[in-house]
Formats: sequence, structure tokens, C-alpha cells
Amino acid sequence: MKTTFEINPIKEWLPNLNNPLLISGPCSLETEQQTLETARLLAKDPRVFVYRGGIWKPRTRPGSFEGVGSIGLKWLQMVKKETGLPVGTEVANAHHTEEALKADLDVLWIGARSTASPFVVQEIADVLKGSNKPVLIKNPVNPDVQLWMGAIERVYQAGIKSIVAIHRGFTPFRETKYRNYPNWKTVIELRRLLPNLPIICDPSHIAGKREYLFEIAQKSFDMGMDGLMLESHIDPSCALSDASQQLTPADLGKLLDRLVIRHQDANNPDFENRLDMLRSRIDTLDAELLEMLSSRVAIVKQIGQYKKHNNVTALQINRWSQLMDNRVKLGKKLDLNESLVKTLFQLIHEDSVRLQTDIMDTE
Repeated sequence: MKTTFEINPIKEWLPNLNNPLLISGPCSLETEQQTLETARLLAKDPRVFVYRGGIWKPRTRPGSFEGVGSIGLKWLQMVKKETGLPVGTEVANAHHTEEALKADLDVLWIGARSTASPFVVQEIADVLKGSNKPVLIKNPVNPDVQLWMGAIERVYQAGIKSIVAIHRGFTPFRETKYRNYPNWKTVIELRRLLPNLPIICDPSHIAGKREYLFEIAQKSFDMGMDGLMLESHIDPSCALSDASQQLTPADLGKLLDRLVIRHQDANNPDFENRLDMLRSRIDTLDAELLEMLSSRVAIVKQIGQYKKHNNVTALQINRWSQLMDNRVKLGKKLDLNESLVKTLFQLIHEDSVRLQTDIMDTE
């Protein structure tokens, strides 16, 4: 079910925006010198619109660098005064939010760990009431779109209409080459539910390593996202947090040069006409798929009745294993992605078993 929010477009609170939103700066502010030197270099690139810097760092375990704290607010004010760039930081509780508002930072964001706690988000939202600060909300650590939406709703109900979602990936349930699992389908679902909500990508936290930043950034533009948050440090090798995922300002510029920015529409009538025709064919095929699925369900129900009358279990694992093997082999012949075929027939089979057990439970 779609939810209608009156979300301000990014350009309303960032009038100088003439490209996708790019937020950049160190993972953590470490010294006044590091803060300002990084900012000066980033400010030379007109594609950077907001300077970011973490000052309160929620670490998994104590003993790691947990940020410089409130002194970093002064450094961010100095960046804004010297470079003219809007500045922002992460707030993880009500106290952080009060201090950031008092320092008149331009942008605040709520991190993944905080988004996962409705209590924390509500405390932050209560402090935000009466302000007009843009608030960026990262996805929770687990791929729970309702939890993400809940955080967005709490901030919106506080009167904040300049909201942006940040896709930073999810805690992986298995080993992957990335630090965090992208799970793009959760982002697609959020866009379906909140179509007017700007969404940007945080390739730094998804990738975890510099060598993967470009592919994640390009993928995000291919998916139609509205911008990026990319970490940049004057000397990443000396960074006190997340050193392996940060770029120098120069390397950030090189990455941006390679990116191809996609658009929602094309000023080409031939393209639009061709696209409409292809989409019409997709619609027809989807209708046929649903009709065939309906016919399959009718047969599954017949099988359920037959099994019930003969006292046979709904789940027959040998049949299921044989079916899956055959479908995967056929899918390969048809040049279909194996993962797609497995996922599709897993869902179909689970529903078939459910239908048959429901029939067996009836008198």
C-alpha cells in the first residue's frame, strides 16, 4: 500500500543543486586540520553539494575511536564559513540532535543502528519538532522496509518535510565481497511505497573497500537513485575509522568522472514510443503468467483433495527435489538466471504445500 507524504524535493532545500546530490567528507572528523583540508579540496569540485563528517561514532565495541564529540560541531561551522558548503553530521540520540540544532548544522542524518530502534528515532523526532532541517534516514541494519518506513514516518510526523532516505546496505547473513549486502529489492520496495521520497546511496558502507565503490555507485544510478554519499579523507591511510572505504578528494573526482548518470525520462519521442510498445508486451506476458499460475493453483487444489482422500502428506520431498532439479535445468536451457528460477519455484512450491495443508485441515 502506497503512502502519500508531502516530501520536499531536494532542490527545494538545496537550491544550487544542478546534478544528483553528492554528499562527501570524512567518515570521522579527527582534527581541525584534517577537517578543513579535506573540505577545501572537496569544495573545488562543483559536484559536491554537502560536506559530511561524523563526530559521534556508534562503534560496535568500546575501545574503538568513538569520534571527537561536540568540538567537531565548531569545525563543521568553520567549514561552512570558509567554503560555503552546507554541512551535516549523524545524530544518534536526542542530545546529539539538540547540539546539532544549536550549532545550526544544515543537514542531519540518522544512522542504521538508530533507525533500527523506534524509541531512539522517536526521541530524535521529538527534538526536531519546530525545526526545518533536512533529515536523511539510513536503512536499518536488517532489510525491514516497514522499520525503515516507520522511522521516516516518525520524522515526518514531527513536521519535517525535507527527508531523504539513504541506502547503505544490510548486515549480511552470509559471506559476501561487500561489507554490507546491497539487497536492492528492499530499496525498490521503499520507492514503490513512497514514490516521491528522494533516495540516495551510500556506496562507502555497502562496499567497505575502495575497489568496489564505483560498481556500487554506478548501480545506484542505474537504479534511478537521486544521489550518493561517498566518504572522502585527505589521507585515508591514516583514517581513524573505516580507512579502507574512503577516497582522497582527487580519487573521488576520478570516480565521479567515470559515472554514467541515468535519467527517469529521455527527450526522444522514438525512444518513448518504443519503450511504451515493449512495456505493453511485458504487461501482456505478465497477464498470461498470472493466468497460467491460476490454472496451476487449480490443479494443486485437485492434488490436495486427492492426497487427503488417500491419507498422503502434502509435502513429498522427493517430488520437490526432482521438480526443482528439472526446473533449474530447463531454466538454464532458456538462458534464465538460476537464482531467479530457484527463488520463483521455492515460493510457488511453498504456496502449493500451504494450499494442500489447508485442504487437509478442512472437514
